[in-house]
Amino acid sequence: MTLSHPADRSDGGRGQFERLAEVASNFTSSPTFALFCVMLVAAFIVVHAAGLSAEWQILVGDTMTAITLLLLALLKNAERRAEHAVQRKLDAIAAALLETHEGHEGKAQSELRKAIRMEERF
Repeated sequence: MTLSHPADRSDGGRGQFERLAEVASNFTSSPTFALFCVMLVAAFIVVHAAGLSAEWQILVGDTMTAITLLLLALLKNAERRAEHAVQRKLDAIAAALLETHEGHEGKAQSELRKAIRMEERF
């Protein structure tokens, strides 16, 4: 277990969690998942309106809580990856501007070109 930023992998690749988070993020932003959430909320309302037993109310409530926690984890992962990509792009722009201002082009220009397409790696 590591506490470093998910994008700061030493091998530069994407781990199993990052791939899973991306697939899950794509699914949770789909109309299918939105429909599932609407149906879950409707089930929550029906269970309470029908006055079903406490077990059913707890089951539906716990399901909604679990989904909320999973979505929070996915959201945070996506936020951190986007934050890292933006910061790397800003660093590359600053370095390229500094090189240009000093009158020579070099490594920072090529790093800027790489940074422009960085979000495809994360």
